[in-house]
Amino acid sequence: MQWMIYGANGYTGRLMAKEAVARGLRPILAGRRRVELESLARELGGLEVRVFGLEASALDLGLRGVSLVLHCAGPFSKTCAPMLAACLRAKAHYLDITGEIDVFAHCHQHDAKAREAGIVVLPGAGFDVVPTDCLAAQLKRDLPDASALVLAFEAGGGPSPGTAKTSVEGLGKGGRVRIAGELRKVPLAWKSRTFDRDGEARSAMTIPWGDVYTAYLSTGIPDIEVYMAVPPAVIGRVRRLRIIRPLLALGPVQRFMKARVEKSVRGPSDSKRGKTDTHVWGEARTADGRELKRQLRTPNGYDLTVTAALGITERLLAGAAEPGFKTPSMLMGADYVLGLPGVALVG
Repeated sequence: MQWMIYGANGYTGRLMAKEAVARGLRPILAGRRRVELESLARELGGLEVRVFGLEASALDLGLRGVSLVLHCAGPFSKTCAPMLAACLRAKAHYLDITGEIDVFAHCHQHDAKAREAGIVVLPGAGFDVVPTDCLAAQLKRDLPDASALVLAFEAGGGPSPGTAKTSVEGLGKGGRVRIAGELRKVPLAWKSRTFDRDGEARSAMTIPWGDVYTAYLSTGIPDIEVYMAVPPAVIGRVRRLRIIRPLLALGPVQRFMKARVEKSVRGPSDSKRGKTDTHVWGEARTADGRELKRQLRTPNGYDLTVTAALGITERLLAGAAEPGFKTPSMLMGADYVLGLPGVALVG
C-alpha cells in the first residue's frame, strides 16, 4: 500500500517522516513547498515527493494510487474538509493530528460516506487526542455507569507553529464543554481548579479540547470537561480576554496574530522535547458519587504524536479494519496508549 504524509515539510510532518523511515516505512512526502520537500526526501534516502495544493483537481491527481493519508498540514479548520473529501473520492484512509472540536464534528458527519468508501476516518491520531481518549475509555471500562468525566493535561516544551495558530483561532471561538450529552459554548477559562502532580497542586483552566467531542463518542459519558494546567496568572489573563473575544474572531485580528506566530514560533528543539514530558489526569464519577481517578505520564506531546500516529498508520497498512469514523480508542483499544514508548500509569 502506498501512503502519504501531507504537510511533511512542517514541524510535525518532518518528525513524522523521519521516524517513519527509521521504522522501515517509505511514505510519499507531499505538500506545497517543493524545495523543502525535496531536501527532506534526499535526507531520508530518496523518498517520492508530490507537490500539490488543496484544490479538488490537484488533490485527485496528488492522491492517485494512495491508500492512506496522514494529514499533518494545519490549521485543520482550513485544510481538513478538502483533504477528507479527496480521501473519500480516492478511497484512501484519512488520519490527521487535529485537536479542533469542529474538525472532529466535520469528520464524524462523514461516517456514512466513509463506510460506503470502505475507509477509516480518524482525526486526532496524535497527542490530540490519543492519550486522553484512551484514558477516558479505560475509566469508562472500569466504571461503566460513570456519568461525568474530567480530563486534564500539563504539557511542556512549547508549541509548534501549527499548534500556535490553532490556539489563536480558539481564542475567537471561546470555550466548550459537554453537558447532558450536548456541546455547550462557555466563556474562556470557564472553570478553574487544581490537580495533584507528585504531591504538588497544579492550577488548571477549562479549554475547548477535542475530547469534549471525541470522549463522548468513545464512552457515552454525558458530562465532559477538559482542563489544561497553567499558572494562575495565565488563567487571569485568559479570563480578561472574555471582554474582547468578539474582536479576536475578526479576520484582520486573526491574520495579525497568525503573522506574529509565523515570525516568532519555531517549535521545541530536539533537546527541549527530550527534556520535557506531559502529565495526563482522568476522573470519572457516577451519579451516586463513586469516583475513579487515573494518571498517565507521557513523553513530550510532539514525540507522542509521532509514535501514536505511526502506530495507527501501521495498523491500517497491515490489514482490514472496520470502515467509518473512529476515535483512537475505538480503533486501537483503550490500552493502546500504554504500549507507546515512554508512556506509564502513575501511582
